[in-house]
Amino acid sequence: MKLVWSPETAAKALLDTVKSCKGLDGSSVAELIAAMAGGWNAKLIVETWSQGDVATTSIGLSIASVHTCGRHVCIVPDEVSKTEYSRVLRTAGMSPEVIVGVPEEVVKGMVIDFLVVDGQKNNFGRVVMAAKFGGRGAVVVCKNAAARDVRLRSLFDGGSRRIVRSVFLPVGDGVDVAHVAAGEGGGSGSGSDKVKKSRWIRRVDIRSGEEFLFRKRRTVTSLSIWARKSKWRSLTSIKHPPETSSDSNF
Repeated sequence: MKLVWSPETAAKALLDTVKSCKGLDGSSVAELIAAMAGGWNAKLIVETWSQGDVATTSIGLSIASVHTCGRHVCIVPDEVSKTEYSRVLRTAGMSPEVIVGVPEEVVKGMVIDFLVVDGQKNNFGRVVMAAKFGGRGAVVVCKNAAARDVRLRSLFDGGSRRIVRSVFLPVGDGVDVAHVAAGEGGGSGSGSDKVKKSRWIRRVDIRSGEEFLFRKRRTVTSLSIWARKSKWRSLTSIKHPPETSSDSNF
């Protein structure tokens, strides 16, 4: 079973987030991410947060979790961050689950449907690579993505789980979205426990910023084509003996 998009749930999450985040900093990003979390019917929504961060996206995720009947979990690094985060969310009338710990360690014990990281944090890549995703697939979102040259897709290259599509959206300070393919059971984001060579080649259009994914052709196929061409060249290069004229003189 895979994640299935529900436009009705996405619309409900979006509209409620618009109402709750009206006039708040970063509302456009919060509305977009909330709509995605709601639309993909995420049952476990996980985000990272630390003291001083804007909590607008957190409000949107909390709203989305209500519409999907799922859990919204926020991972913070210390008790100070937990206190501030809880205070801000309570002011907005919400009470999400908060876990104190090292994000890249905490996510190892979860099977995540929807993960949100911050590109301004130095550990965002480690969090994605350590995360475990469900068999239905998952959606990974990096906000403030313009602050980094690294894209989410590159974190999955050569891993046990692959990205079926990704897009960079010019909303706020950039939102990078990657869709993790459905698989059997949970698997880490980067596939550090189970590495296999990728069969896909990624190309980026420098002008448009679009990403294209090409499947590598099997070596056997390439060799067989080469063999057929070589055989044809060999046959065409054979010199036939000249024909004997019928009116030759004896």
